[in-house]
Amino acid sequence: MATIFFCGDPHGRFTHIIRAVEKHAPTAIVLLGDQDCERPLDVELGAIMDKTKVYWITGNHDTDNEKNYDNLFESGLKGRNIQNGVVGIAGVTIAGLGGVFREKVWDGRADSALSPANYLKTCGAGNRWRDGLPLRQRSTIFPSQIKALSDMRVDVLVTHEAPDLHRHGNIALTRLAENLGVKKAFHGHHHQFIEYPGGVWNGVSLRGIVGMDTITFEIMEIEAGLGASKPFE
Repeated sequence: MATIFFCGDPHGRFTHIIRAVEKHAPTAIVLLGDQDCERPLDVELGAIMDKTKVYWITGNHDTDNEKNYDNLFESGLKGRNIQNGVVGIAGVTIAGLGGVFREKVWDGRADSALSPANYLKTCGAGNRWRDGLPLRQRSTIFPSQIKALSDMRVDVLVTHEAPDLHRHGNIALTRLAENLGVKKAFHGHHHQFIEYPGGVWNGVSLRGIVGMDTITFEIMEIEAGLGASKPFE
């Protein structure tokens, strides 16, 4: 049976993930965004690249600057991005939806914000980055992306943002999980470990690691000697 670890926002520190993989040998790990890599992701995780499969989704801080972006999207693990897609891991299907909700896209006032392609038509050529979406908008959730995932059936959903079970969450993710028929859903972003009512959704803390059954492994940065968890940022 597959052992899959879901890793809360690393924010540039990966020692705890390396230790957990070396100790528990999971089939795969999934990073829930805000990697904040100082080096390419495959370099940061070089010690475990031959020990497990690494998958990831985008967090809002992963598009703060070109370095953060390139260290993910141009890394040796660029093909393991499950953003807006589905991956099968030893019989477990996992859908990914990284990024965050931004008011300009979700205020309901412009059809141009419904998809990345429509957004490009109205953002102005001077605002484009590398002939595409502005850098910041590359971690934006668009309604079209949720719609594209909604018709699928999967076992697990991973997101950076939280569902509306969290006071800062969004009902669109709650509905997406219901439409997908997931057994489990995991999110990062809020730097808290939360087991929500209903047994489906779980928040994973800053540098926390949980398994499919929400058992915590090498929980938090405290285990790695990196200090205590921070509140939502």
